Amino acid sequence: MIALVAVVLALGFGLYRARTDGRFRAAPAVEHGDTSGTTVGRAPEASDPGPRAWDDVLAALPDAELGERATLLQFSSAFCAPCRATRQVLSEVASVVPGVVHLEVDAEHHLDLVRRLDVLRTPTTLVLDAGGREATRAAGAPRKETVLATLDGIV
Repeated sequence: MIALVAVVLALGFGLYRARTDGRFRAAPAVEHGDTSGTTVGRAPEASDPGPRAWDDVLAALPDAELGERATLLQFSSAFCAPCRATRQVLSEVASVVPGVVHLEVDAEHHLDLVRRLDVLRTPTTLVLDAGGREATRAAGAPRKETVLATLDGIV
């Protein structure tokens, strides 16, 4: 009986992961940098730029460059096989979509940034808009078609 329950739970978790891995969803309400006077989780208005994930990225990686139209910010770890596939997909997308930059961050070496941006696993991809605000994110390895469709809605 215990084995049957374990199998059912494992199957349920596997189905959940297969359905959600690599899918882009709304960015979580996370405070980035100096957010004085802003309401986290609310869509930014022209007079209220909202929290910028890019401020946190620049604090950790001062030589990083923001994409003209969007930035694909990938968090990876050394022994993560899906991270290598994600790197390839995001690099290809950045090479074919003008103004889009792919930036890979080693999560193990930038734990403070991982915590500030609420990254829970690798690979995680954040899509930052031209202003450096997080537009969406995906945990797991996204497919090229999914990334392109997501960028269509942002840029």
